[in-house]
Amino acid sequence: MTLVAGIDSSTQSCKIVIVDAATGALVRTGRASHPAGTEVDPNAWWVALNEAITEAGGLDDVSAISVGGQQHGMVVLDAAGRVIRPALLWNDTRSAAAAAALIAEFPDVADRTGSAPVASFTSTKLRWLRENEPENAARVAAVCLPHDWLTWRLRGFGPENPDLFQLTTDRSDASGTGYFNSVTNEYDDEVFSAALGRSFTTDDVVLPRIIAPGESAGTIAGTTTAVACGAGDNAGAALGLGARPGDAVVSIGTSGTVFAVASEQLPDPTGTVAGFADASGNFLPLVATLNAARVLDSTAALLGVDYDELGALALEAAPGAGGLVLQPYFEGERTPNLPDATATLFGMTLASTTRPALARAAIEGLLCGLADGLDALARQGVSADRILLIGGAAQNSAVSTIASQVFAVPVVVPEPGEYVALGAAAQAAWVLAGARPDWSIATVAEPASDHCPIIREQYARYSA
Repeated sequence: MTLVAGIDSSTQSCKIVIVDAATGALVRTGRASHPAGTEVDPNAWWVALNEAITEAGGLDDVSAISVGGQQHGMVVLDAAGRVIRPALLWNDTRSAAAAAALIAEFPDVADRTGSAPVASFTSTKLRWLRENEPENAARVAAVCLPHDWLTWRLRGFGPENPDLFQLTTDRSDASGTGYFNSVTNEYDDEVFSAALGRSFTTDDVVLPRIIAPGESAGTIAGTTTAVACGAGDNAGAALGLGARPGDAVVSIGTSGTVFAVASEQLPDPTGTVAGFADASGNFLPLVATLNAARVLDSTAALLGVDYDELGALALEAAPGAGGLVLQPYFEGERTPNLPDATATLFGMTLASTTRPALARAAIEGLLCGLADGLDALARQGVSADRILLIGGAAQNSAVSTIASQVFAVPVVVPEPGEYVALGAAAQAAWVLAGARPDWSIATVAEPASDHCPIIREQYARYSA
């Protein structure tokens, strides 16, 4: 049996899966936690990666590996390969004003890069760095993303071997920087220069080399284990799920995302839909929300229940929660772009203010935000025949049941799995076989379609 490994270096933790390259069958796993916060020293990711590898039994029998990682995070290196400052993560909203400034300076930025930047994007974080930490901005010799940096470290580079020109990335992650064109597969120096105040063509700032799907970036240091190109987390999940045109993926994790595989880029100048690239050579139009599983965490804690009890409470209430509506902007919001927003509970009456109604309103509010994202994809010409509902919260029967009432197309819940890591493992298998693997994915739930328009009608009343 030939084994390959896939890594998911996410916001909260590092997961590794080691699978059979022929079938995708899971052989063993490992996991380690990441520090909390919206800025993190990348060295914590490296420590967690090595802990996860050790827990998974090591890589001695693994033939290829690939790293999937959280998108957008700004990792800046000096000429000696040292991390200059903690990485600003995707969920750090301090660069919201920088995003607005870049859009004003480049009215055609969505056509140039596929997306109008929001505070999550790397370009906005570089502008923030330039304006708020000019001494750090002046030291920048290379800019990369979380999965780029980890791939570089796996291959034996870093402060002890600071070859910045060995930094690599892929189209999917590069398409979330705000200065990459995934149609031409080239970086946009004008946008990059406007962000950092430095040019990669004239000021010797290194950007990672783009590695195509199925190509190798090199090997793990001191071994013959191939290292594939890696991917952004959502592109990795789509690949791990085997998503094809007609499938929309709704992921409920720390963030919420709705995305689909498309054969052409669909830039949205409003910024609602990000025109990302996928991990197979196509495109991945995507809508992201900041508020997802933690909405349920907060509501469960408030009610003094666990996840299962929260779901049971929610199903005691009728669709629409008796008129109670939770607009769940607990951490600001990315879509719509409201970085300073807060959560609001509407429709409170003596009849509606009950524990079951609040539990249902939390789940409905979370899902309505994602349904708005699916509508935005539809306006860009993306059609969905079914929804693949993933993430830890998707395994809650109340969440999947209520999803079948919120969405107007059938909902399928795939078997629980680390799909970002599995997508990275598929990239590793692709390098070995020379072709994209076709692994089957089991499903655990297909709730009966029971569309209840009242849920979204109520939510829209307070979102207008």
